[in-house]
Amino acid sequence: MVTGASGFVGSHVARALAERGDELRLMARRGSSLDHLDSLEFERATGDIRDRRAVRRAMTGVERVFHLAGRTSLRPQDRAGVFDANVRGARVIFESALEAGVERVVHTSSVGAIGVAPSRDKVIDESAVFDIGHLGIAYVNSKHEAELEALHVCARGLDVVIVNPSFALGPDAPSGGTSMGLVKRFLLRKIPAYVNGGLNIVDVRDVAQGHLLADAKGVSGERYILSGRNFTLDRLFADLARISGVEAPAIKLPGPILAGMLAAGSIARLPMPTSMDEVRSGRLWWNYRNTRAKQELGFKPRPQEETLEAAVAWQAAQLGDRIAHAGGAERLAMEALGKAMRLGERVTGR
Repeated sequence: MVTGASGFVGSHVARALAERGDELRLMARRGSSLDHLDSLEFERATGDIRDRRAVRRAMTGVERVFHLAGRTSLRPQDRAGVFDANVRGARVIFESALEAGVERVVHTSSVGAIGVAPSRDKVIDESAVFDIGHLGIAYVNSKHEAELEALHVCARGLDVVIVNPSFALGPDAPSGGTSMGLVKRFLLRKIPAYVNGGLNIVDVRDVAQGHLLADAKGVSGERYILSGRNFTLDRLFADLARISGVEAPAIKLPGPILAGMLAAGSIARLPMPTSMDEVRSGRLWWNYRNTRAKQELGFKPRPQEETLEAAVAWQAAQLGDRIAHAGGAERLAMEALGKAMRLGERVTGR
């Protein structure tokens, strides 16, 4: 059984499992579309992962569970829903799997549940101490708590392996909010400004294979970072610009300045192009080492150039001539940023 197959990583995991020869049951909410998986043979189980009865029904006769469902939103109005889906939903999945006698659960967490590197020139691995809870990033904190739920049920007898993908890019992203939104916003020139930070990019197809490797070779109770190349945002945007022909964002701001502008814009009720959690995330160094996954699972991420080229080509094909006419949204966003900056100057006297 796969939860979250309507999403980006989940759909690729479902395809990889079908290619492996597994019989698939995909659990999805009533309103979730699985049309992008029409080429696969699967049984649909309709229900919400927070609904214990629906989950129990879906797990009847299931040997393996790949749990990928959850919410990734960084919008402040979604904080409660993020915790509800990512923590309570995970608890229901794990406890139900234990009751159903499922042989193994592969739980999709995030590198965010591990933490971040202390500086640009550092990287971390699975042994890092989680020390960013105080930043209040709901998605990150919820994924960390979901891991604790997994380990709690593991101590009661559930065979569960945790995988921690970094920022996944690549082809074939379902509609809706996915990590490919970064490439889409870049191509449409909807990233008016950015801050000094870093991001690890991994190919979504490699993440899917990493799930199967974790199922086959992972140690119960352990977690495995599925990561690729560490980028500064400067380098990432430069590479995307070179591959796509679209100019990189022109404005790089100190994090505290951009955060202050967002706060001022919120006071003035101006439409802003980003959220405070996105700024907090963007200022961090999401730099990781995937040594354990390589050594213990045989994980082999492809060259980052192949990933970026595939991501840009697929997204550009989806957008078509919208790319040529893009820029209006960026101008409006920059005007909003400018208004917020002037308001901040009046408030602070600077």
